[in-house]
Amino acid sequence: MSERITATGIVLMSSAVGDYDKRIVLLTRDMGRITCFARGARRQNSALLASTNPFAFGEFEMFAGRDSYTIVKATIKEYFRELSIDPDLASYGFYFLEIANYYTRENLDGSDMIKLVYVSLKALLSEKLDFILVRRIFELKAMQLNGEYPVIRDDMPYLEATKYAMNYVINSRIEKLYTFTVLPDVLEEMGSIIDTFMSKHIDRNFNSLSMLHLQIDEDNV
Repeated sequence: MSERITATGIVLMSSAVGDYDKRIVLLTRDMGRITCFARGARRQNSALLASTNPFAFGEFEMFAGRDSYTIVKATIKEYFRELSIDPDLASYGFYFLEIANYYTRENLDGSDMIKLVYVSLKALLSEKLDFILVRRIFELKAMQLNGEYPVIRDDMPYLEATKYAMNYVINSRIEKLYTFTVLPDVLEEMGSIIDTFMSKHIDRNFNSLSMLHLQIDEDNV
């Protein structure tokens, strides 16, 4: 049997396999995005039942196989259970996970993306921040971490506050992202710029984003 590996990570996706097992996509700091199996994790008495759900963040112990890993133990530091209670929070949270899944790869350093997802989920739980602002900050910083993002120059015909806010996100450390608010017209302009850029440079439709738009439409009825 191979050597046991311990990795810090967050569960991006989880699906049922067979009668009682789970297949999960785990974003780790050192190994990037990896596929793992958790044997018996769907049994009600399994110690891995909750720790292999999306959003679970902590330490995962596993054995390496040819094409995947087998999780044998998990010590979870944060479950983000609030996200499963509020439909709005859940919609945004799953969107963040799907973006992280899109941008990450196996054997590439995933530490910055994990940090971004973690602080962004925490920001969603803050009563001081608008969900839409958290989304826009997350999208822009995720693009910047990937090395492809809208460049905002001083001579562009945008509101000064918009240019300042977007450049702040691009140039700031992840820990300092969620420290400001903006007026509605600035938030709307940020969203327009980001949506246009993403539509040109991302070759995928995100299912969670469709659900998010549906949830927003229902809230506005």
